[in-house]
Amino acid sequence: MDWTWYLFRFDGRINRALLWQALLIVMVLACLLGMIDQAIRVLNGAATFAFDYRLDLDFGIDGIFNVVDPRAYRLLATTDRATLVLKVLGTSLFLWIYLATATKRLHDRDRSGWWLVPFFVVPGLFDQFSDLLPTQSNWIVALAWAVHIPWFWGLVEMFIVPGTSGSNRFGADPLAEPAEGSAAASPPAKSWDQQSEIEFVPPSASPPGGMHVKRGA
Repeated sequence: MDWTWYLFRFDGRINRALLWQALLIVMVLACLLGMIDQAIRVLNGAATFAFDYRLDLDFGIDGIFNVVDPRAYRLLATTDRATLVLKVLGTSLFLWIYLATATKRLHDRDRSGWWLVPFFVVPGLFDQFSDLLPTQSNWIVALAWAVHIPWFWGLVEMFIVPGTSGSNRFGADPLAEPAEGSAAASPPAKSWDQQSEIEFVPPSASPPGGMHVKRGA
């Protein structure tokens, strides 16, 4: 497998299994970064080591929405520099992997990558700013349902429903067998068979040496 294409490029198609595999890869990377961060904090005497990670089907990149939330900038001054660097690097890496693999998975469903906007961007923004909205209003409940129904639909589309059968506008079916009959379509090159080119004949009917080459064989 071309891992650069699989994790970082946006063209082509991948099936459900490869999207789940990408999620697993991100979980392992997130755990490694978390352990590195914990180790740095323990060495600095700022914390005791504790393992904590939760399964997140959006690849653990909720923090990307802090970029558009001014309230998040007030917390930067109290954030440990090493933790901040790891958070920025990890979130950027996970976001790229998520966008690349999710886009290819949507292509497998014969959908444009722009479907990530209702599936991911709009619900993420709503969750980021939902605490600023009134909680006792009926229209807020209706809005929350309207926002999260596409999110749930997106999870079903990308992680559960099989892709379109056969080639579509985004490429070949990732589950299709290699080009059937491609090897059988072109017969193997005919090798030179010495026995078919040279025959032995009685000395009385042949040049000296007792053999001759058949012409036009």
